[in-house]
Amino acid sequence: MFESTVSRRHSLKILGASVGMSWLPGSIQTASAPAPGFIHCLNLSTIRGQKLGFVKELEVSAKAGFRSVEIWMDSLQTYLDGGGTPADARKRLGDLGLRVESAIGFAQWIVDDEATRTKGVEQLKREMDTLAQLGCHRTAAPPAGATQMPGLDLKRAAERYRTILELGQQTGVVPQLEMWGFSQNLSRLSDILYVAAESGHPSARVLIDVFHLYKGGSSIDSLSLVGKPAVEIFHLNDYPANLSPATITDADRVYPGDGVAPIRRILQTIRPPDRPVVLSLEVFNKSYYAQDALRVAQTALAKMKAVTQGM
Repeated sequence: MFESTVSRRHSLKILGASVGMSWLPGSIQTASAPAPGFIHCLNLSTIRGQKLGFVKELEVSAKAGFRSVEIWMDSLQTYLDGGGTPADARKRLGDLGLRVESAIGFAQWIVDDEATRTKGVEQLKREMDTLAQLGCHRTAAPPAGATQMPGLDLKRAAERYRTILELGQQTGVVPQLEMWGFSQNLSRLSDILYVAAESGHPSARVLIDVFHLYKGGSSIDSLSLVGKPAVEIFHLNDYPANLSPATITDADRVYPGDGVAPIRRILQTIRPPDRPVVLSLEVFNKSYYAQDALRVAQTALAKMKAVTQGM
């Protein structure tokens, strides 16, 4: 127990140093915004409920004024199954002036069951190959499939994370270890910091979210422990004052600035001095889904600009 505790503390301490060297120098840095600062990105979850389809989602994002998007793999796959190709998608992105900063998928790369995990790793490899063809160099790596039963061995999780990081070396797409506050595993900041550091891989990155910090009960004060190179993309949203971590759900997320989250404090803590961080606005609010998608996207961009003004 003592050795495990020391190892865990040591891993947290060295995270900032261990992630500082990337095998993709410069390729993940986005040139479309000056550093320091933030890149405003629309996570397409925000207009997912309107069921527009992949192409229309991109068109709405561009028309609203976004130049960066975070796509969902199932929406992209539906487009590909319908006859689209990665080359076609990349051309559409270029014509619209959009860059895919990252993608949301749910490959079960972390689970204990070996057969399921093997399929999950194979799925993630295929997704990475496709994303690379779009010019996308990141994908989310949440604990999909390991959310219901507690007790996941974090050292084994780190080994599994290293496996997909090595896949990233082959494809040029870095999996960002994502914290899910509602999960029985990787629900807290300390969990993902340990797994990222213990992976021992220079490309390890963490994907943090305003909502999940609150839902999982992680202290905002702990954000200062995250090494600045570890955060390249950050999920931005807010939450209302009248819901506790125990009762709040994904659907309760609101636009940044419309809730009580200490957003500017969070952003000041995670922002590195030498490069922009991609802020990807991710909400699943049913009241927004009932509105015109363009209006929602335009509102999202205006809210993001308001909360980052002067930073």
